[in-house]
Parts: sequence; C-alpha cells; structure tokens
Amino acid sequence: MKARIILPIVIVIAVAVGGVAYFRNGNEPTADLTLHGNVDIRQVELAFNANGRISSIEVREGDTVRANQLLARLDTERLALSLRQAEAQAAAQQQAVRRLEAGSRPEEVRQARAQRDAARVTMDEAENFYRRQQSLVERNFISQQQADNARFALDKARAQWQAASESARLAELGPRQEDIAAARATLAAYEAAAAQLRRDIGEGELRAPSDGVIDKRILEVGDMASPQKTAFTLALTDPLWVRVWLPETFLGRIPVGAGATIQTDSHPGKAYPGWIGHVSPSAEFTPKSVETADIRSSLVYQTRVYVCTGANELRQGMPATVRIALDQAPPGQDDKPCRGDSPAR
Repeated sequence: MKARIILPIVIVIAVAVGGVAYFRNGNEPTADLTLHGNVDIRQVELAFNANGRISSIEVREGDTVRANQLLARLDTERLALSLRQAEAQAAAQQQAVRRLEAGSRPEEVRQARAQRDAARVTMDEAENFYRRQQSLVERNFISQQQADNARFALDKARAQWQAASESARLAELGPRQEDIAAARATLAAYEAAAAQLRRDIGEGELRAPSDGVIDKRILEVGDMASPQKTAFTLALTDPLWVRVWLPETFLGRIPVGAGATIQTDSHPGKAYPGWIGHVSPSAEFTPKSVETADIRSSLVYQTRVYVCTGANELRQGMPATVRIALDQAPPGQDDKPCRGDSPAR
C-alpha cells in the first residue's frame, strides 16, 4: 500500500526536477538574454600644442566641462608683441601695394611733362647758341674752343631732354606689373607671419575638445608645458556604453540598434535604457573576467551597449547587467535608438 503511494510521488518529483533542468539547460528559449559587463568610456589626454609656461588654470579635477571651454592658458605676452610688429609691417606694405595699384597721380604726370617741356626749351636754347658760336668761329671772331664748349652744352641739354621725356613716359604708364606682384608677395609674407603668430597665441590656450569630466589635473600654474606633456585627462561622457560579450548562438537574434536595459549594483531597481550600437565582426574566446553561464571556451563577440541616459551616475569600470529582448525586429532607418537625440556611435 505504501509503495503504491510513494511511487507516484517519486515520479512527480522526477518530472519536476527534469523540467527544471530542461529549462535551465537552455533547451527552451527564454524571452530575454542577460549579459554581464562593465561600463566603459573614452578618455583623452590633453596637452598644449605649444611650449611655454602655464599662466592660469581654469578647472579642477571633477569639474564638468563643455566643448571648447577654456581649461588653461600659457604666457603669450612675447608673442603678442611680435604680432603687433607683424601687423604693423603688413599694414605698411598694404599701403605700398595700394600706391602701386593706383599708379601715378595726375599731379605727378603733369610735373613730369613740365620737366620734359622745360628740358626741350633748354635744348633749343643750347642748339641756337651753338649755331651762333659756330658762325662766329667761321668768321674768326671767337676761338674754336668756345664753339666746342657750346656743342658740349648742346649735347648735355639733349640728354637731359631725353631723360625728362622718358620720365614723363614712365609717369604716364605707371608702375610695372612685376613691381606690383612683388609688393603683393611681400604683403602676403607679412600677413602669413601675422597669421602664424595668431595661431601660436591661440595654441597658448588649451580648450576641451568635447563635453566631459576632468579626471586628472597633472600640470599646475608655473609648470612648463609642451606637446609631449599631458596637462589634463578628460573623461568623455558621450558616448557612454557597457562592454559585454554576445554568445555566438544569439548573434542572429539581436540586430544592431536593438533596445536593451542596463542595471547596476550602485542603483538597484533602476534601469537605464540603451541600445546595441556595435557588434565586433570577429569572434574571440570568452575572457576569464566575463560572468556567463555558458562554457568559457565558446566563441563570443564583443558588443557595445550604448546608454541613453545616466551619464552622471555611471562610472568607468562599474559592473553592469544588460538585458536584451530576443528576436527584436531590426530598427528602421528613421527609428532613433533613444528618445530625442541619439548618442554618437
């Protein structure tokens, strides 16, 4: 009698244990996939792109900064003085170029023509005087030396008239194009020198390349900075993701862009929305640090689950649990993984 009662109970227990084992062994697909990983962010080592002494620092460790926010400044007084000199040289050369491009003033042209006309009158007088002197020599009233002196004066007057004529012609034509081009080239050199100094002064300021948090402040006021010395370490808060490893058996069931939820031990009961932003194209063996019930020798794919919100609560290296609904439909082109602006991939 007792055997008849105990036997059905044993059968029921065996069936229940077998069912539990059946589901635990994964023979029946579950609705969600649970993965474990760590919060990951990018860090940037910021350095001045110039050499100099730091004159001021505007931020401290832990400060939240915005893109293009001033972080620190070098002493650039010497460069500022050089810039003033270069700008003055460029301004003077600019006026020289304008003078050449404008050509001769009307007053200069009239002056050159008047000098030419005056030289012509002088030449005519010298020519008449030479003829009179030559006539007197023929009649033996004066010596040949006096006639020769008159001829020399005539030659000189002719040369002066020719020079004045050419000067008037040059005044009418204006500057040569080659002179204008040379002046422009000199101006460009001065302007380039001034632009280089402005760039050097600008590089004396260190600004944040993106939004983030100052993780480390390495240099202080008075330190010598250079491109080889890191001044700050900036932790970028966007994008923020959880690095997990996706088993090969689920690779075809979770498309890129699929939604996910992230939970951490630091904020129990709070779920952060996220989405699958990247799946590695190459497989690897499960790292030893990964917490998974699968066999450690199975192949997995490194996956980034981007977080939509919670940048102020999640920290680098924080353990996180990711839950992904299986067999999600691939998102459309117009679908945004997060409500509002989607984070950068």
